Order: sequence, then structure tokens, then C-alpha cells
Amino acid sequence: MKTGKTRLSVTCLCLVISGALAVAVGDMEGPTDASQKLVRESHCLCAGEQNYVNQRKQIVMQSLNKLEIMCDEDSVPHIALLASGGGQRAAVGLVGALHQMKTEGLLDPLMYLGGVSGSTWSMATLYSDPDWSNNMDKAVSRLLLPGVQLEEALGWLGERAKEEHFSLTDVWGVLTSAALMKQLDLRRLSDEAPRNATNPYPIYCAIEKQCFNEGPTVGKWFEVTPHEAGFTELGLFIDTPLLGSKFQNGVLLEKKPEMDMVKLQGVLGCALAHGEVVFNILPEWLNVPGHVDAAAKEYLLAFTTLDELISLMAANVKDPTALAHLDGLKKSLQDKVNRDQATWKASQTTEQKDIVFQTWIQELVMLVDSWCDTLEEGQFKTHATIFNKQVIPLILRWEWGTTYNFLYQHQNPTIPPSIRAKERFHLIDAGLLINVAYPSFMGDKRDIDLMIVPEFSAGILFETLTITRDYAASLGKPFPAIDDKILEDKDWPKSCYVFEGKDKEPTVIYMPTFNRDNCRDAAEVIAKAEEFSTFQRPFSLEKSVAIVELAKANIKNNRATLLREYYKASLRRKSKRMAAMHQPAGPCAVI
Repeated sequence: MKTGKTRLSVTCLCLVISGALAVAVGDMEGPTDASQKLVRESHCLCAGEQNYVNQRKQIVMQSLNKLEIMCDEDSVPHIALLASGGGQRAAVGLVGALHQMKTEGLLDPLMYLGGVSGSTWSMATLYSDPDWSNNMDKAVSRLLLPGVQLEEALGWLGERAKEEHFSLTDVWGVLTSAALMKQLDLRRLSDEAPRNATNPYPIYCAIEKQCFNEGPTVGKWFEVTPHEAGFTELGLFIDTPLLGSKFQNGVLLEKKPEMDMVKLQGVLGCALAHGEVVFNILPEWLNVPGHVDAAAKEYLLAFTTLDELISLMAANVKDPTALAHLDGLKKSLQDKVNRDQATWKASQTTEQKDIVFQTWIQELVMLVDSWCDTLEEGQFKTHATIFNKQVIPLILRWEWGTTYNFLYQHQNPTIPPSIRAKERFHLIDAGLLINVAYPSFMGDKRDIDLMIVPEFSAGILFETLTITRDYAASLGKPFPAIDDKILEDKDWPKSCYVFEGKDKEPTVIYMPTFNRDNCRDAAEVIAKAEEFSTFQRPFSLEKSVAIVELAKANIKNNRATLLREYYKASLRRKSKRMAAMHQPAGPCAVI
């Protein structure tokens, strides 16, 4: 036993030294030597995260002991709450779930909090408070405040417009932050790195667009933490402040400023960046197989993005006259799309359709131009003109977040050629691949015993589970068995399911938002899903409160199940430790 502890201590010391060197190098400006290895190649935790986990264990242990789940430092279970995507429904619902978990004594036992898409918006807001897990009343009340004023959001946008990679990601980030999360958070994620372990360790997830479209799987999933950012399955990372800096063959050529949390929220929650999402919200007359070709898609992307952004702008405007103007613009755009149906049906050849759609796109632009011209001189017209001049060109070029690629020409044969060959890559909404952050928490790296999943996704229920099952199988990673028979419950699910893991498989607690506890039947589930749909005007106060209360009730109703699984996770961790005593230490033995 003594020898084993010495070996672990040496491993910890090596990790801390290497992490300190990486931070020192990351703070340097200008070109650096390749021998300094700014790109970390490992499937183990970095020193910063490992140190945080070690501190967090004390809080987890004490909180479990209060729940009469007795464990010592060596048997503290690794419990992660993985919040799904789902737009504002997910952002608001996650805060409600965490609030009730705090009330029930179930929040402090969490080691990690992972998110994708909409849930990352509320995570970013939560972690702006270094002590958020002890201030959940404040976190809920913030969601119910008025949005940020439009001039403040446009001021941020004006500064970003001066940058090299200004895109629709910036527009989406600032409008969702202002309208949905009610703040503009200008801090950087790496600002959290020196914090103590008061809160669960946060992991934000994205995907790389080209690998998502073309493969391979190992290049798709991307994670960002306060300490580092990189490709989960490739095991290639850089310090978080260097994400967006210019690299070649592992050498830092030019250090760029780290993106703030507003822009990061745009990157993590920009489902529209992958144009296929538009097909989920097509006008009925175009939602016919075979009717949407490349020209139609371009037109629909322009219309849909305009419609969504105008709704977000409206959420940041308080003046009734200005709101009426925005509502009028939305109606004019929608009326135009409906009128275009007749012209569409009269078009015969592909060439005719291409001409028609290109004409319609220009008409959309002219409609917004004319609308701006008709506004009375004043502050609102100034804001509308800024939007028209800065945002409309981005929509026409369909420019979303582009980031310098830290793996550009990096000499590592595991890197997919599609990534290694590009000076820039594109990080987009991870929910397009898997709408829960499972990939970052599978396998030995974080060695998770229990995953708690409040499910706020739209679409087919349980789909995130079956997709993850297949994803894990393709990579040879452990995940509990998910029988397709579970899909029989998809229309009217129970409020809680437990998929028990064996050996290295984590146990998954899966908790659908709309379920048999709060819906009378399948018809009401469908109605609730439509009422709180992802693509709609920002929620009213009443809708936000309703989602918060639903999420709270789901936790409260299933407290006994959660407590039971916390206890079983503790037993699992003890068994792992006992087994490890009789085996050689692995590369990540410090965990």
C-alpha cells in the first residue's frame, strides 16, 4: 500500500509540473519552439483538472456523509450531471433541476457538470458566480429578469465586427445571451481555472463541422474546460486561452485573445450553423421530399435565420413602438414566403427554380432595406441599420464560427487528414451529433460511476441513448446496454429510468422532462413539446416559470432513486479501489 501511494504521488507531481510548464508557455506572446509541445497528447486528465477533482472530492465526501452514504477519500464516487440541449427549454430546465438538487442535498455530490447546446448557455451564466451552487435562488431569479438592452448587445457586436473571424456565431451568441440568459458575460472561461472546487467541474462540448459531415468519428467530439480545449477521442489538447490562436505543426505562430463567454455561447449553441437544421422548421408547402434542392435550401436558410434573429432582437427591445416595427417585419417576411408558394409551383426546370430562389433571396434583403428606410429617425432606426448592414451580409455568405486550427499540419498520424490539412476549423453545436455530453464522460479518463441526465431534447425520446450506445460501440468504449424496446415508451415515458452499468460501464439515470407524472397521456406530451418548442420567440415569464417548476418536480419525485444510485455508485468506487490494489497502476492511475 505504501509503495502504491508513493507511485501516485510521483504521478501527481509530474502532472502538476507539466501543467505549470504548459500554462507558462501559454502566457507567452509570439512564436514558440515546437519542443515546448503546446499540444498535449494524452487520454488522461490535465494537471489543472486533476487538481480540481482532488479538491472536489472533499466536498463530495462530506455531502455524501450528510446523506448517510459513508465513504472515505479513496472511495468518493465520480458522479456527473449531463444536461441535454434543447434551446431555452434546456437552459431554463437545467437551472430548475439544479435548484431542486440543492434543496434535496443532491447537488454537492456531483463531481462534474457537462453540457451541450442550450444547457451550455445556462452553465455559462451559472459559472459567472464563483459560488453559484450555494446561490441557486439567485440563479433562478436571474432567468426571470428583463433581457439586456439592445444597444448593449449591438455595442458588443460592433467590437466583434472588427475582428478577423467575425461571423453569425457572434450574432447568435450575443442575442441568445442577452435575450435568453439576461446578461452579457465578458469574462473568459480560463478565468475559472484558479478557482476552488466549490462547484462541479464544468465541461462544455462542441463538434468539428467537417468531421461531423464526413468523418471519422474520432475527430468529431470537442470539449472545452477552464483548463484546456481539444478533441476528446484523439486525446489532443491545448490550454484554453490558446483556442483560436494561430498554430502550424504544433508551433504557436500568433497568440490571439481568448474568446469571451458571449462568443463561446454562440459557438456551443449555434445549431443553425449546420444548415440541415432548417429542414425541421420548413414552411409546410416546401416540406415535401424531393422539393428542397440547393437553391431552395439557400433561400430557406436566409429566411429562417432572419426570422430567428429578429425574434431574439425583439426580446431585447422594451419600447412598444419598436416591438411593433419588429413584429411587422416578421409578418412581412412570413407573408412573402407564403406568397412565393404560387411562383414555386409554376416553376418547372431546375434552372428556372435557381433563378426564382436567387430572386427571392434578393427580395428578402430589399424587404429589410425598405423596412429600415421607413423607420423614423431615432435610436431604434440606428439599431436596425446596424443589424441590416452588419448581419444581412453574413447571412447571405452563410458565415459561422471559424477558428484557427491548433492541429494544422501537426505531425501526428492519428489526426484525420481533413483536420490536419486545414488552417482553420469550424466548431458548432454538439447537439447535432449527440444532444447530451456523453462522449466526454465515457471511458477511463474521467472514470464516471454515475451519469444523471435530465432530458430536455426535442425529437424522438431515448434517441440520445441509442445514438450514444452505437457511438460507444464504434469506439470500443463502455456504456450500459440500451434495448431498443425502450422506444415503446417514447410517446408517454416514465419520469425516471435507470440503466445499470456493469464493470467499467457507468450507470445512467435518464429523466424525461414531459412524462407520466406531469402529462395525462401521449397527446399531452406532444402538446407540451409543441408549447415549449426549441425554435420560437424567447419564453414569456410564465413559460420560464413553468419549465423551472417541471424540472424541480422531476428531481423531487425521484429523490429516492437518485439517493439509491448515489449509494450504489459509492459501492462501485470502493470495489474499483479494491481491485486496483491488486493490479499494476495504469497511465491515469492518479484518478
